[in-house]
Amino acid sequence: MWASFIHGCILALGLILPLGVQNVFVFNQGAIHPRFIKVLPVVITASLCDTLLILVAVLGVSFIILGSFWIKMILIVGGCIFLIYMGWTSWNSKPNKDKEDVPKKFSLKKQVLFAASVSLLNPHAIMDTVGVIGTSSLRYQGEEKVIFAASCILVSWLWFLGLALIGRISGKLDRSGRFMLVLNKLSALVMWGAAIYLIFSLF
Repeated sequence: MWASFIHGCILALGLILPLGVQNVFVFNQGAIHPRFIKVLPVVITASLCDTLLILVAVLGVSFIILGSFWIKMILIVGGCIFLIYMGWTSWNSKPNKDKEDVPKKFSLKKQVLFAASVSLLNPHAIMDTVGVIGTSSLRYQGEEKVIFAASCILVSWLWFLGLALIGRISGKLDRSGRFMLVLNKLSALVMWGAAIYLIFSLF
């Protein structure tokens, strides 16, 4: 039982640690909002999306869906277009020194939509979840499989909560707005890099 829990934790942490679109977005939102409670919709949405992907992977549904060439193609092409657009938006965004104006520009609906998009429209993340977590779950049955899935989900929720909190602390320390300007550029480069990787994965 403990072996499946530890295995799930290590596996999920290994997948979520690398600098990716989802991580950059959650950190970015934590940094720009004046109060931590304002970034909770992003944390909850990203965590729920990851929970959905993990459950789909563990239950084996994803293997059926991604077994289709055309579904994979639609995911990759759609994901590339979305990442290019998100990168362009991030590159051109300017940090607002008046922190109280930020939530007005980035509504609750837009936060949830973007968080869901970077989680569910990222083919790289989907295939990592399916290929690693889904495949690894095949070695477990019954209670052990449930514990394995639960540990992966727990890591995901704690990670996004911690990432947003670190972003919030960084945002408070950044009075000039220079850090946010650099972070926006970095976010754009990560998103464009992910899009290029997906394009090359087609060949």
